Amino acid sequence: MITDRPLRRVGDLSGLPHSAQGPRNVVWWGNLSFMLIEGTGFLLAIGTCLYLLSQSAQWPPAGIRPPSLGWSGAFTAVLILSEVPNLWLMRQVRNKSVARVRLGMLVMTAIGVLLTALRWFELQHLNTGWDRDAYGSTVWLLMVLHTSHIVTELGETAVLTAWLMGWTGWLPAYAFDAAWAYPLCVLGLLAPRLYVYARARAHLARRLRCDWLELVV
Repeated sequence: MITDRPLRRVGDLSGLPHSAQGPRNVVWWGNLSFMLIEGTGFLLAIGTCLYLLSQSAQWPPAGIRPPSLGWSGAFTAVLILSEVPNLWLMRQVRNKSVARVRLGMLVMTAIGVLLTALRWFELQHLNTGWDRDAYGSTVWLLMVLHTSHIVTELGETAVLTAWLMGWTGWLPAYAFDAAWAYPLCVLGLLAPRLYVYARARAHLARRLRCDWLELVV
């Protein structure tokens, strides 16, 4: 509550940013560590492939055709082109454009679905089985390892998209046929807006100080 006691300024923090990006954010370091751990897994798998290659007179072994390049080429092309909307989305995040961030997340989720579908067809044209020989096991190891990352990223992007769009509660309620939860979903969508509205009125009436309102209004 705001009282009549005079305020004493002990410092000026108005010049500090409201949030940090890049190395100044602890999440950035977490992502970097995550990438190093997963990159180590890929290096071990690639090292296994190179070792077997060095011990084989022919690679692929005689009688085995190399993987088809059609689906893998399409997958690679889509993966490279996806950097265009991905970089655009990153700029919108830095600009804090909520509407464009939501649009970008929808686009990236759709691209993730497309990549997963292309990878499925690619797996059907490896021209070897995982249990045929060391070559087949190595090829499938690399493909499954990379596919697990594609599927994981699709799941993370889809969850973040549902959260940003306000669909987090609707999807489980619909999936489990829980019609009783629909009013709670509506409340979940409206509660933050009602809370900000109530705090703004309290701030204007000098009943409760809310300096953070300029960040959300």
